[in-house]
Amino acid sequence: MRLYAAKIPSLAQEIVRELSSSKSIEVSGARAEREVVTDVESVLSSYLETERTVDGKTRELLQTTGRSTSEFGRVRRQIAEHHGIKVGDETIDYLLDQVVAMLMHSSHVDEVFAEDVDLRRRMAPIFKRHMAVDSEVDAEVRAQLKHLREGTSQWDIEYARVVEAVKRKHGLT
Repeated sequence: MRLYAAKIPSLAQEIVRELSSSKSIEVSGARAEREVVTDVESVLSSYLETERTVDGKTRELLQTTGRSTSEFGRVRRQIAEHHGIKVGDETIDYLLDQVVAMLMHSSHVDEVFAEDVDLRRRMAPIFKRHMAVDSEVDAEVRAQLKHLREGTSQWDIEYARVVEAVKRKHGLT
């Protein structure tokens, strides 16, 4: 599952709406609710920026050390750990933890009534739904790019091009 920048605003709005309507959090007023949405967006955007940095450093390290791109995933996990984030299958759990921590410390959230585990349980399906669409796109794109090695510059260029074509095909842009 993958988080894309284009999904962040709708994902953040849906999370705050769900937590507010279920009385898991209390936010006083529409303005404060928009601020909480902005806080959630900030957490998610920060993750994406760090993930991009990790991906760039991974490609750079593989290139400078002459390693095979088949090591991309393992090296990426190590670099991500060094940067304090989780990637791959652990992404959703990491993001849930980050959003819960933000809710506990946000000056725009008046009160958090639910336990951490309940907050995570309410947010997890929303994350999965928003990220699953993109994983389906990712799977379709990867199937079309089987002839290229992941982590190469040619892969990156073709991946971006094919992602846009697949998104247009499925009306996701």
